[in-house]
Amino acid sequence: MVMMSDKTNRLSREQVLALRGLRLPTTALKQLQKAGIYCEPSVSIEHQHLARRYVIRGVESGGAVPHVGFYAGFVGADGLPLAWLQRIDSIGRNGLHAVVVAPQLVRLQMFRRGQIYELLIPAHRLETSEEGRRPTLRNTVLFRGIHGMAALELWGKDRHFSSQVAPVFLTRSGEPLLIPDIFRESVCRITAAAGCVGCRHCHLLQSSIGPIP
Repeated sequence: MVMMSDKTNRLSREQVLALRGLRLPTTALKQLQKAGIYCEPSVSIEHQHLARRYVIRGVESGGAVPHVGFYAGFVGADGLPLAWLQRIDSIGRNGLHAVVVAPQLVRLQMFRRGQIYELLIPAHRLETSEEGRRPTLRNTVLFRGIHGMAALELWGKDRHFSSQVAPVFLTRSGEPLLIPDIFRESVCRITAAAGCVGCRHCHLLQSSIGPIP
């Protein structure tokens, strides 16, 4: 369950977007359900009793079939990979992959329909108002791209290029909408994830001893 830092009706539209993630139309949700793709983009505040601190918890999840994909993963505020806390050995494919906890997280969430992409990158950090009190969750949109295009079919014959390719997004006036440089590699990774048919592994989170194959 997503932890809210304030009541929804007190948040701006951008803050609600950062907190809840991409809001997909009913037809898209039905497509994902029919395809057996389960993506859990929400984050929550958890308390570590032994360490006596609060952390943010997220779950990398999702996958794809040829015509549609949906994926959510996490990196650090500097754009670098984070180590997962726990792998989730899901029986099915295109579901939950691994758990991460950290004082702050950047979430990448991508929806793909054919060769059209949507991308949301919000940052989540804990904000403490008083010593000893439960912190609140501060959510900020770092990038929002809609109707992005990729020239290659990254789930099919061109999938070997997927780790090097990201969709191209435009502003309403037709100018390039630039992805922040520190997240460029991560966006390429989640683009590959949104085209990973029958996904059963992590694309963004890594093992503490190195990248997950």
